[in-house]
Amino acid sequence: MYLKRLFTVILLFTVLSSYIGATHYYNSDIWKILLKVKYSFIGDKYKPTFDNRQKALDRKKITITGYMYPLDEAKNQQYFMLSYYPIKVCFFCGGAGPESIIEVNTKKPIKLTTKKIKLTGTLRLNPDDPDRMFFILLDAKQVN
Repeated sequence: MYLKRLFTVILLFTVLSSYIGATHYYNSDIWKILLKVKYSFIGDKYKPTFDNRQKALDRKKITITGYMYPLDEAKNQQYFMLSYYPIKVCFFCGGAGPESIIEVNTKKPIKLTTKKIKLTGTLRLNPDDPDRMFFILLDAKQVN
């Protein structure tokens, strides 16, 4: 009887874990997947080509860490870039590519910092608009 209950609990935990893993993606794998995006130039603009692993993340809730790059001088930011790399090797400084940046939109402002931050939000892939980043995090919230 005890073994039957234990087996049922383990089975239930396994099923729920796989379900949760399929609906929310975490930092350890996200950057590995995003950094592998291929892109080309059309005129003077970048054009991404997303693979199946990247497409699987589109419109999914993710949790990811990175460095905040503010787009204005405000102490609190609602629209900024999140980078895999610290500012000294950022995409905008010529040290990395556009695949290392996520455009972030938040509902509530996040305090400006130079330290790594952890965000959760819905990831959107941007295959068409050359004036925006390849990756956009919507409704982001800071979780650390």
